[in-house]
Amino acid sequence: MEDAVAVVPGFMTGTCDHVGGCTMPGSRTSLEVSPIHFFGVYDGHGGSQVAKFCAERMHEVIAEEWDQEASDGFKWQQRWEAVMSSSFERADNEVLSEAAAPEIVGSTAVAVVLSGCQIIVSNCGDSRVVLCRGTETIPLTVDQKPDREDELLRIEEQDGKVINWNGARVFGVLAMSRAIGDRYLRPWIIPVPEITFTTRTDEDECLILASDGLWDVMSNNEVGEVARRVLRRRRRSSIDNELTAAQTLADSLIEIAVGRNSSDNISVIVVDLKSKKKQKRRDREEQFDIQ
Repeated sequence: MEDAVAVVPGFMTGTCDHVGGCTMPGSRTSLEVSPIHFFGVYDGHGGSQVAKFCAERMHEVIAEEWDQEASDGFKWQQRWEAVMSSSFERADNEVLSEAAAPEIVGSTAVAVVLSGCQIIVSNCGDSRVVLCRGTETIPLTVDQKPDREDELLRIEEQDGKVINWNGARVFGVLAMSRAIGDRYLRPWIIPVPEITFTTRTDEDECLILASDGLWDVMSNNEVGEVARRVLRRRRRSSIDNELTAAQTLADSLIEIAVGRNSSDNISVIVVDLKSKKKQKRRDREEQFDIQ
């Protein structure tokens, strides 16, 4: 098992207007100190060391960088972009400085910071986040693949090569163009994240973070359809069940992926965005290892 996940409720605290993107600035609730939650999925390759390191350390680095990054002169989005970029670079440097892994080991990294008003996503690699909102399934990340037009251009401009070997791979080796670690493939593989901001709405159902063991065999829309069906059924059920709706959905997605013969490790985190009014914390994770 080379995947690792992190679920850290309340990894930071702050007022909504301090975090940024408050939908009701100046209101009483915008000035209340509230928990900010963190979720991360890390899909290791060449070994599990970098993925495990990121699961233990990335959220701590982000919190530290947020405290160090001055807000003066920054718009809130620019501040988060600076924090996420420096955090991913710092985590990558710490893997090297602490000799946490050999240079041939790396990992994807998709990190979600969830406040009362915003969903902030930072991504390196091909793990993925989607948002189920009403009847829509909205991708919050775009896979960084070597044959993606902009990534291919960047790699080739630095005299790198993308070779089709069971899919597009950098020098025929790595099937993604950005990651933490993988020092032996610098400067073509970089730890620079792509960052998105999404304002929360009352129509939001759930967030789904997963490694490519899920996405290899299920499309975004398929995952969204399953999510809506499972969540609707569980929320309407009068039967007392010790499993939350989020846990039930995570289990269902993994069962489907295994049934479709996914050949990779599968890690899924489901964040129930409807639970805010009913229950302060209803975040569940599930992992499955294909032997």
